[in-house]
Amino acid sequence: MRILVIEDDHDTANYIARGLQEAGHQAEHAADGSDGFHRASTEAFDALIVDRMLPALDGLTVIHKLRDGGHTMPVLILSALGEVDDRVEGLRAGSDDYLTKPFAFAELLARLDALVRRGDNEAVTTHIQVSDLEMDLLSREVKREGQAIQLQPREYRLLEYLLRHHGQVVTRTMLLENVWDYHFDPQTNVIDVHISRLRGKIDKGFSTPLLHTVRGAGYLLRETSPD
Repeated sequence: MRILVIEDDHDTANYIARGLQEAGHQAEHAADGSDGFHRASTEAFDALIVDRMLPALDGLTVIHKLRDGGHTMPVLILSALGEVDDRVEGLRAGSDDYLTKPFAFAELLARLDALVRRGDNEAVTTHIQVSDLEMDLLSREVKREGQAIQLQPREYRLLEYLLRHHGQVVTRTMLLENVWDYHFDPQTNVIDVHISRLRGKIDKGFSTPLLHTVRGAGYLLRETSPD
């Protein structure tokens, strides 16, 4: 699962993210409600963990806005506000479950798994598309303009990460940690080599380039150039 943790306390967010990663999930973090809402409304996540008391936009407002915008991914509220009225307010705002702090991580994980199983039809992404580039996550087929593109396993994983983050600049560190599972920079050109090979397969021979290099920042997958 790909899970967005919207939490302003970095220690709590790191604790949750580490536990989710150890359980085999992909965890990402937004430190305020505004960033959390933007990412949740523009990217594909299987579930959200949302703190109620957030800067910029509070958690209930984030959930309200997402539901008003038609987003149906499961949402688990995590909050120190644990009175009955608080929990009722959170559920009425559009969350699917409510867990109070302090919490046991095993319970958080069990509740999250139950929410995703319950909402499988809406929550699990099986097809990603940017412009005329398509990826089927079940068959692992990649096509552009209907033409099959053959990728090596690492190229496939790299493209999947870029597609899941389309429209967002992806940094070298993000790629090292999420595609190569490195938590250090090996100081090699491995990313540059794979990006070059991938660009040759998904862009060469097509009228519109999709994979862009953002100088000094990273890489960006989208239909229009960042310049």
